[in-house]
Amino acid sequence: MGHSHGGHSHGGHSHGGHSHDGHSHGGGAEALSAGGRHRSRLTISLVLIGGFFVVELAAALLTGSLALLSDAGHMAADVLTLTAALGATVLAARTARSSRLSFGLYRVEVFASLLAVMVMLAVAVWVVIEAIGRLGAPAAIDTGPMLVVGVLGLLVNLVVMRLLAAGAQESLNLKGAYLEVLADTVGSIGVIVAAVLVALTGSALADTVVALAIGAFIAVRAVTLGREVFGVLAQETPRHLDAEGIETHLGEVPGVAEVHDLHLWTLTSGMDVLSAHLRLEPGADAHGVLDAAQQVLREAHGLDHSTLQIEPAEHRTDEESSW
Repeated sequence: MGHSHGGHSHGGHSHGGHSHDGHSHGGGAEALSAGGRHRSRLTISLVLIGGFFVVELAAALLTGSLALLSDAGHMAADVLTLTAALGATVLAARTARSSRLSFGLYRVEVFASLLAVMVMLAVAVWVVIEAIGRLGAPAAIDTGPMLVVGVLGLLVNLVVMRLLAAGAQESLNLKGAYLEVLADTVGSIGVIVAAVLVALTGSALADTVVALAIGAFIAVRAVTLGREVFGVLAQETPRHLDAEGIETHLGEVPGVAEVHDLHLWTLTSGMDVLSAHLRLEPGADAHGVLDAAQQVLREAHGLDHSTLQIEPAEHRTDEESSW
């Protein structure tokens, strides 16, 4: 899949013999196409979760249950996550690129995840403020509808988990959606527990405590997801990849004298990208080195989208680059 392009500009200097592997995005596109095979199930899941979110929100406002309302907030984040997952499969199929969007629209998923983080944090803060305000104050909660909605929410989450289970084994994108729904299942169980305790004790304290627990759970998940999102946007080296190990393996390819300017980043979930310069030994076969290096990246590290610049032995760019 390697294509040779001359006169590629890097760091303000023009160099020949640059090879760009994979406008198909390799393994990342493959992972997303796996999600595409489950698009109908993802669509059904989004309809179920989105529809029940409206029901749960209405029930929370009618019953006065803070636990139900906090779980509805978490479900709103699930709607955003599922929408991002579905959108990513559509974008992966179209792979729309232009001169201004050379990577297409794959990062729409990342920005949707960032929106989900903000929603989750807002819900968590609001729940805590509301719960503090309710401490010591009597609150009339209609536990009957609350319990019914909690049970229905649990059933909906279990159905959606079953729908997404197969795709979660094949696609990181669907795996993220699956884990979000799994987390919301915990919230539904919390609502059921709160409804039972309020009905038995006649006190709204259990509802407030469960709401605080759900709020704390949402906050922790939001911070964790936010850390991952900012890691992608900051183009950090993916945690599952060893940059030093990859540089060592490339340096061991026959004909490679030195590896420099190696960069690793994530375009979107399941799509890791690498760029590097390979300085050749005198007399080395550039085409053979390129093929061997790409094979190492694919087979040993799962990197199907790589940009490798092959440089003659006497050519130096690392001393010229300002960064």
